[in-house]
Amino acid sequence: MEIKNEVPFAGKMYNGFAMLFFNLLMYVAGILLIVVSATVSDGLTESVISGVLGGLVIFINFFVSFGFLMIEPGEARVMLFFGKYRGTYTQSGYYWCNPFYSVKKLSLRARNLDAEPIKVNDKTGNPIMIGMVLVWKLKDTYKAMFEIDAQTMAQGSSGNAVATTTAGIMNAFEKFVRIQADAALRQVAGQYAYDNDDNGASSLTLRDGSDEINKELEMKIDERLAMAGIEVVEARINYLAYAPEIAAVMLRRQQATAIISAREKIVEGAVSMVKMALDRLGEEQVVNLDDDKKAAMVSNLLVVLCGDDAAQPVVNTGSPNA
Repeated sequence: MEIKNEVPFAGKMYNGFAMLFFNLLMYVAGILLIVVSATVSDGLTESVISGVLGGLVIFINFFVSFGFLMIEPGEARVMLFFGKYRGTYTQSGYYWCNPFYSVKKLSLRARNLDAEPIKVNDKTGNPIMIGMVLVWKLKDTYKAMFEIDAQTMAQGSSGNAVATTTAGIMNAFEKFVRIQADAALRQVAGQYAYDNDDNGASSLTLRDGSDEINKELEMKIDERLAMAGIEVVEARINYLAYAPEIAAVMLRRQQATAIISAREKIVEGAVSMVKMALDRLGEEQVVNLDDDKKAAMVSNLLVVLCGDDAAQPVVNTGSPNA
């Protein structure tokens, strides 16, 4: 049955320090055999056998030397035996394994992706600039290595040399993540308006629905990256603005909306103050005002309370004597 997901490596892993000591010991033994073969003068046969045996020991130990590997915390080794996946080993330490295994090194540490702002159209068709920050890491090494063509994506600048280093493969994963995250961000941004329209609709927008939209963005990216065995730790929008070609117009619109809201508050307060003034004057019988004088007083108070400039009162001291 063909494996389609990551499985732990079930092969033999030996202590690297013990094998290193044994390897060095065998090198010394091989050298001694060669030295003995050169100094033996009793018979040619014994000399040849000793020399061949010493050379064979050194050759085998040279081959065995390729089986050492060191795994740091947050790293993994994908083990292949003549092209067949045998499992993934993640235990940190210094080990020795069969040199016939092909070992591919991967990093399981979290990585940051700060995507540059891109221009998209929101739900209402307005061009906006939107950017995000993404934290991701490898979750399934089998899918990461064999479900996407990471090694070809990591090819060098010459275009014909395939990069097999850890840095090259991880950069290929980052390129894959960047492209898929860009597509998911465009999809989510196109489903919402930048801000509420003038009709007073209270639907979810990009500007005020950050938590809900970030969760949806994380879910969309996670769905796209699942095929590559990559897990999204966090995704959030970190830049949001109107595109430069409409930014000035939208700024004036926001300013006009703010001025109208402020005027509504001012008028509401002015009407309340005028009503309070008329009620107090009538209750305390300070002055008796007919309807025409009340209308004039109301007009004057509203002008004073709602005007932008400071009031400049004119004091009436009475008519001059004839």
